[in-house]
Amino acid sequence: MNERKRGGTVLLTGLPSSGKTTLATATRDLATRAGQAAEVLDGDDVRRRLWPELGLSREDREKNLSRITTVAILLARHGVLAIVAAIAPYASDRDLMRTRHDDAGLAFIEVHVATPLAVCQRRDVKGLYAKRASGALAGLTGVDAAYEEPMLPDLRIDTSGETVSESAGHVLDLVIHRGLIEASLTPQGG
Repeated sequence: MNERKRGGTVLLTGLPSSGKTTLATATRDLATRAGQAAEVLDGDDVRRRLWPELGLSREDREKNLSRITTVAILLARHGVLAIVAAIAPYASDRDLMRTRHDDAGLAFIEVHVATPLAVCQRRDVKGLYAKRASGALAGLTGVDAAYEEPMLPDLRIDTSGETVSESAGHVLDLVIHRGLIEASLTPQGG
């Protein structure tokens, strides 16, 4: 086993309630069972805890993802797999995230959590779709605010068509393929 782990970042991007945070947590658990240090950076949680002054305007979303990118790069430089669960609705912001990782010599994997809008609306984990339907919320990503679907993500997953562990297994397989975790270290059935 290598003394020094190779860090990198996995961005899970998708609509609200697509399963990003659930998938990030399951992937982190698989990675840590394989001996890889891993952390989840949830876009909403990070915004609320570290920079609550940011709202949901395009400019604030750009700032949020830029700051999350900075944290992810710091973690990755220290051998941690940073798993970012963020809507990240704009292609230019996701491209900048990739460029910053490339410039730092760090791996970056973009996963589009491509769960259909109708499924996201049924799940409605945070009640956002219900608030939008009642008129209490405007500017919901994918409904009346832009979500620029990734054209060429490294992986596209529809979480409505498989279990969480199956989806996390696909992400982990890609992480292994990119050399961030040694295949011999992965847990059986992982």
